[in-house]
Amino acid sequence: MISEHVLGTGPAALHVSGLGLGCMGMTYAYGAADEAESLRTLNRALELGINFWDTSDSYGPNTNEELLARAIPGDRSSVIIASKFGQEFRADGTRGINGHPEYIRTALEGSLRRLGTDYIDLYYQHRVDRDIPVEETWGTLSELVSEGKVRYLGLSEASADTIRRAHATHPITALQTEWSLWTRDVEENGILDTTRELGIGFVPYSPLGRGFLTGAISSPEDLAEDDGRRSWPRFQPDALAANKAIADAVTSVAERVGASPAQVAIAWLLAKGTDIVPIPGARKVHHLEDNAKAMQVHLSGSVLAELDAAAPFGAAVGERYPAALMKTLDG
Repeated sequence: MISEHVLGTGPAALHVSGLGLGCMGMTYAYGAADEAESLRTLNRALELGINFWDTSDSYGPNTNEELLARAIPGDRSSVIIASKFGQEFRADGTRGINGHPEYIRTALEGSLRRLGTDYIDLYYQHRVDRDIPVEETWGTLSELVSEGKVRYLGLSEASADTIRRAHATHPITALQTEWSLWTRDVEENGILDTTRELGIGFVPYSPLGRGFLTGAISSPEDLAEDDGRRSWPRFQPDALAANKAIADAVTSVAERVGASPAQVAIAWLLAKGTDIVPIPGARKVHHLEDNAKAMQVHLSGSVLAELDAAAPFGAAVGERYPAALMKTLDG
């Protein structure tokens, strides 16, 4: 079984499995998925003790939450649902960032309906709306906690300053931001230091570098024709070739310690502290089971140092998002 970790401190503390499940790929971004296999994966997650499931109204949009609703057991308390708002898909086909109070309430009601529940355990502001003070957004979120529709609050891809301002309005339980061996920005830009100073848990998404650190992707042809990664900067041929050294370093360690590359990449993050709960994505049972074994992988100090040296801050070639999406990040 997966051990338990705690995100946040004091009244904002949320007990979750030490490894979560990123559900986005089950309906969005990485090409067509097998719904039946996704449901088997969700059910297997609970059998393994992985009760911390991550979704968003923007994954699909909407269809990811609907999928999870079909897997949530009758005992609602046995699963910790994290969802998000803030990436608005408009009727005219455009997309934007929205943190206004009236939109938050509309978004939450939609998520509750799709998930078939009357509360969300952890509700993230998915992206920061620069057109409205974060205090105003978080004032509304605090009201939703008081009303019992949301249990805990989180932020995603927020700057250190935004984190402080939001936390001063209502305690933040978790910050969700990309962090892996090829995306180490949070270790250098003050974000990790800020969350630890304030007692905020850290939820790294894409801990496997969107699959790259598993060693399974060496060219765009390794991805399905409808896989969104084909158009992303780090998955272009020249970037993949330049970044291969990072994946090779992970594979080399994996061979020596008797683990899979995915397990090594996750174990590297877990070794950074008990305030960290990675959420690797999986839409097949065998990938989920492989990821879960990372909880039993111990990397020595010398091996961790080797990985750090092989993938220092800024080593990855290419931006982590396409240009339009990079503009939505805070800070």
